[in-house]
Amino acid sequence: MRFMLLATVFLLLASPAFAQIAISVNDNKVMLDNGTVKVVPNAPPDTLTVIDLRSTPPRVVSEIPVPGSVVGPPFSVAITPDEGLALATAAMKVDPNDQTKQVADNRLSVIDLRANPPQVIATLEAGKGAAGVSINRQGNLALVANRSEGTVSIYTIHGRTVTPAGKVMLGDEKTGVSHAAITPDGKMALVSRDGDDRISVLSIEGSKVEHTKRDLNAGLRPYGIDVSSRGDIAVVANIGRGQGDADTASLIDLRVNPPRVVDTITVGQTPEGIKLSPDGSLAAVIVMNGSNKPKDSPFFNDNGKLVLLRVSGSKLSKVAEAPIGHWSQGAAFSPDGRSILVGNMVEKEVWVFDWDGSLLKETARLKVNGGSAAVRTADK
Repeated sequence: MRFMLLATVFLLLASPAFAQIAISVNDNKVMLDNGTVKVVPNAPPDTLTVIDLRSTPPRVVSEIPVPGSVVGPPFSVAITPDEGLALATAAMKVDPNDQTKQVADNRLSVIDLRANPPQVIATLEAGKGAAGVSINRQGNLALVANRSEGTVSIYTIHGRTVTPAGKVMLGDEKTGVSHAAITPDGKMALVSRDGDDRISVLSIEGSKVEHTKRDLNAGLRPYGIDVSSRGDIAVVANIGRGQGDADTASLIDLRVNPPRVVDTITVGQTPEGIKLSPDGSLAAVIVMNGSNKPKDSPFFNDNGKLVLLRVSGSKLSKVAEAPIGHWSQGAAFSPDGRSILVGNMVEKEVWVFDWDGSLLKETARLKVNGGSAAVRTADK
């Protein structure tokens, strides 16, 4: 039985033309105790889970130990376009001097997805608090946002070799550099900065990455950010101050020069994850909805929300929503846009929803070993 499972994993990951996978990075170090994040004593290792999207419903095919963290936007893993490599960041680790606390980490793990089973083949240094990571659609450059030092790390990719290629300085540690999303042509990146409420525009030429000095202003604490496959728009989740107010998501027009925010819509308390569908017509937003607050808080709700927004020209409009778990994080679409995966930290599950154009329907719950802190598919 084990041989058959490993053979299935090998065939799935060795056929990039047909392989359709998602990855969940799972944090075992922390738990939510009535609204308070606590370090788990003697916690097992964090993990990375490979999910086969070709199955109905999707299914887990492999899981290995990989350092990760729920701190930062749920974009802490990225996959090369050929689905041969994954990069996973670890923003936090348990403080070696005080096992009840966490301190900033800087590890970037390189995972060979075609190995049988997948394996970590290199551990590189990023910046302090390494968080959101993206790989360009050319498969030769990666960017890592470093939340605790105000920088973006640059890496070149050649086959299975990932090499540091410098950093871009955007500010100090209070800048809160969270995620860098790269346009399909590989010439520009948008970087969310939740510490000073900005979105920075970077220019990219080969491995030369620079701040254009153009910053956008979308809402309070821009966090998760995603660019459409056509490169015409981007969306950003503005997580706000966590004080029970209804927070927002914004639409960025990339067709104009310079790029600019053109619409903002209210989605609910603390939207962390945000992801555009493959055709760019929908944005899935993961809203905590107070599910991470103490039960006696006036802002507590016993579930998060998956909110679907329609993108129509320069406007966003809400078309559907469904209840999800607690302290939920990332979202990912299947290649056909008909299924949506949602990572839930408390439940330690990835939930699967089907979208028929008018209704969201939960169809499966996939168990993962740890709280699902990020869910990602390859940008193609």
